[in-house]
Amino acid sequence: MSAFRPGLAPTLVVLALLPVLLGLGFWQLSRAEEKRQLLTAAEARRIALPVTVEQLAASPDPAYLRVRLHGHFDADHSLLLDSRIRDGKAGVELLQPFQAGNGQWLLVNRGWLPWPDRRVAPEFSTPDGLQALIAWAYVPPGAAFELKHLEAAGWPRLVNQVDAAALWQHLGRSGLPLELRLEQGPAAYRSDWPVVAMGADKHIGYAVQWFALAAALLGLFIYYGLRKGRENNNEPSTRHA
Repeated sequence: MSAFRPGLAPTLVVLALLPVLLGLGFWQLSRAEEKRQLLTAAEARRIALPVTVEQLAASPDPAYLRVRLHGHFDADHSLLLDSRIRDGKAGVELLQPFQAGNGQWLLVNRGWLPWPDRRVAPEFSTPDGLQALIAWAYVPPGAAFELKHLEAAGWPRLVNQVDAAALWQHLGRSGLPLELRLEQGPAAYRSDWPVVAMGADKHIGYAVQWFALAAALLGLFIYYGLRKGRENNNEPSTRHA
């Protein structure tokens, strides 16, 4: 190792960057494991028997619980969640208030609709009468959604993000602060939502990239140090010659 002389500046650069690259790699691995656990838990809940609205309301962890709904839609206060892309096509998700038999209001996402021409409002219909539906509770990761543009006039309203609690406050109703996503059925539009936006495989791929960058940095550092060491060792013999 006497021939290994990388110099102060390259050493400081490697000492600063290498822990960051390794940390990012291990962070991506931890995210991959979190996604695997989330997908496993979500799948277990989504194949379980549906609970009642009362059980859903009492659950401390409602995410992905299936729930059986009996009630009717409110067609007069529809929300269109903007900028929803499916298969490369622009569209919206249709959310409508739904009053359960016990009087509780719920915000039900009926699925995705294409919106090819923004000059023309998306067309949709609302089922009449009593409905028997199966949905599941969607709880967004991270910060809660925020309902935008509620003060605008007219319905349906185009929104960027959704907060069910804000909607009930705006309408003066008592409702659960949850978004319920319909399972496929007569009342649903396209309802094949992914559980997570990025799967575990993506995170593992990113981890490999960070570790590869760390290995490349370390390899270059070693190569540079050995080369500089050899050059320094050759300097005395060159001067004597």
